[in-house]
Amino acid sequence: MPKVDVVKDAGRLKSTDVVYMKRLEEHNLERAKRVQIYRKRNRISGIVLGLTALSIYVYTMYAVKQEKFLDDFEVPQKTIEKTA
Repeated sequence: MPKVDVVKDAGRLKSTDVVYMKRLEEHNLERAKRVQIYRKRNRISGIVLGLTALSIYVYTMYAVKQEKFLDDFEVPQKTIEKTA
């Protein structure tokens, strides 16, 4: 479909065509604004979810690093009982 230039094709366009074109432009601008808002919200959600996952990972590594109960573990000595 060929593009229409309102200035050049002013004589060939009906007034209803111009009205419909303006309505369509307004509708498209509203849609574009909504899309921008959705994109911004999606970015924020992605960042929050990513930071949450990263913080859980870092906390887990920190908590595991602090466990010391196996560090001081010594193998018990075997005692041989002599029966006489």
